[in-house]
Amino acid sequence: MCGICGYTEAGPPDQLDRMLRLLVHRGPDEQGVHRESGVSLGARRLSVIDPEGGHQPISNEDGTVWVALNGEIYNFEDLRTELQLKGHRFATRCDTEVLAHLYEEEGAELPHRLRGMFAFALWDRAQETLLLARDRFGIKPLYYAIHDGKQGRPRVTFASELPALLQGIGHREVRPQALLDYLTFLYVPAPETLYEGIYQLRPGEVLQFSRGRVSFTRYAHLGDLRGGAVTDSLEETTERYLQLLERTVQAHLVSDVPIGLLLSGGLDSAAILAAMRRTSNGPIRTFSIGYEASADASYDELKRARLLARHFGAEHTEERLRPDAVSLVPQVVAALGEPLADASAIPTYLIAQVARRTVTVALSGVGGDELFGGYPRYVGIRWAARYARLPNLFRRGAARMARWVPEGDTARDQMGRLKRFLSFGAQPPAAQYVHWTTFLPEAWRPSALAPELYEQLQPSLAERVRERLFEQWPSADPSDRAMAVDLQTYLPDDLLRLADRMSMAHSLELRVPFCDPALLAFALSLPPHRRFAGGLQKGFVRQALRGVLPEAILTGPKQGFQVPLARWLREDLREMVHDVLDETSIRHGGWLNPAYVRWLLQHHGSGRRNLADQIYAVLVLELWRQQARAISSQGAHERAVAI
Repeated sequence: MCGICGYTEAGPPDQLDRMLRLLVHRGPDEQGVHRESGVSLGARRLSVIDPEGGHQPISNEDGTVWVALNGEIYNFEDLRTELQLKGHRFATRCDTEVLAHLYEEEGAELPHRLRGMFAFALWDRAQETLLLARDRFGIKPLYYAIHDGKQGRPRVTFASELPALLQGIGHREVRPQALLDYLTFLYVPAPETLYEGIYQLRPGEVLQFSRGRVSFTRYAHLGDLRGGAVTDSLEETTERYLQLLERTVQAHLVSDVPIGLLLSGGLDSAAILAAMRRTSNGPIRTFSIGYEASADASYDELKRARLLARHFGAEHTEERLRPDAVSLVPQVVAALGEPLADASAIPTYLIAQVARRTVTVALSGVGGDELFGGYPRYVGIRWAARYARLPNLFRRGAARMARWVPEGDTARDQMGRLKRFLSFGAQPPAAQYVHWTTFLPEAWRPSALAPELYEQLQPSLAERVRERLFEQWPSADPSDRAMAVDLQTYLPDDLLRLADRMSMAHSLELRVPFCDPALLAFALSLPPHRRFAGGLQKGFVRQALRGVLPEAILTGPKQGFQVPLARWLREDLREMVHDVLDETSIRHGGWLNPAYVRWLLQHHGSGRRNLADQIYAVLVLELWRQQARAISSQGAHERAVAI
């Protein structure tokens, strides 16, 4: 695992070093650079495979191909053997070197051969070509900018994180449209970022820059893995799933350093633990966290995690925390490096901190919900199809009545879900699902944003993209379509992004076995009636793991990896929120309407509405703005000193 950065053409002598300084947390073990007339490549390395060798950037035999990799290639040993049989000579045992030699055989098609999580930069001296590539799920990040270099020629600058990229290209203006998208989804959807002229490489995409020309290729779409629906018996399908899960987890255990599992007590991490035990007789390290405050008991999964650890004989570490939310939230925002207002980043940050004291690599259950139907909204969208058969007059009346449905603060807010279901029950399924998964209703937007900024906005393209993804997915079942939308948007742009930043903040490599092509292909083959067997979320998985997991885990409700955000905003964080979001700061930022922020705080504080997500979104945005301004000032000072 690493942080990578670089650019084409030559730059100021300290430019690459300044970028690398902001990536130390991603790779604390060593720093490597390669410079030549056409390119500068940099890498900060967290040593996982071949710690003694494997220094990056790394080259082929004659130094004409150079590679810097962020991630892990799980099939590198098979590829290495294949390449050796073709006459390639290796100097190390690391996976990064495989890419240099594989490129000699496959050219720009090499990502097709890779099984893993990766973002890499490859320089071909002979062709004067830079390749940037990202894995098909978008597990590892890569940001880039195409801008003017010497004599007006195009130049590409790239980095694993936004702050490092900004060190390489200087200040950029914030995009008003991206602010709207952020407040709507709690993140900025790829390929855009919050900044003008800075983009994210999309999952399964390759950027090729050759002699001043830029081209993009999507080498993989998740839909490519969709085959026909499975017709095997339940017993045959179950056996296939268990074998596939076991092989996938085993592939993700390759490591030359200690490895563990973030154990939440839910089905996904429990399934991974069961597979780890099946493939290993040795010690398995597991990690869980809970909260000391009795008011937060509904967010605590320690009891179930402890049960699982005992059942499978794991070496279990658990910590019951009393987080100092006032100091913790700014730390999380700083570690993200960009606005992302999913509060599950907070417990991910805390558990990564606990695990890193013992291991360098940890597995996580991220992705299991999107593959196997783990969210209530997937069941809800199936019920919505039946609800749509009721007279439209009835559904419109129910939507009007929904405003009086109360909302709760807990992780399992059933009334809040009912309210969302009824509020949009008269709309087409695609629009209905988009509304369920957004946080800034269209009617709020004129009052939420500063008037002069709102005037610059167009209708949300990101919402139309989601509706199109829903409508174009080749399935008649709305739950299939909803899961397809999440696999292509919410999973890479929210969950995987925060998982990467929160783990890397503590120099912990986080691996996600469910984000594997073989498992996804299997999940896409499940017909909805089997996936939701018994009308349950993850109905198939619950059936398949019967006899493998304790019954209490199989029958327990979905918890979600969350913090008591609604309570924190009313109590622990109340003073800080009012200080950060005071009217002077909001007006100085020039993005939000102070009246909207004031309305959020008043209604949430009174207990009349649960507006925790919206308040946390504006809090994260303002904290990020203040932090980004400080980093920009520091960078300008460093550049001035260098000059």
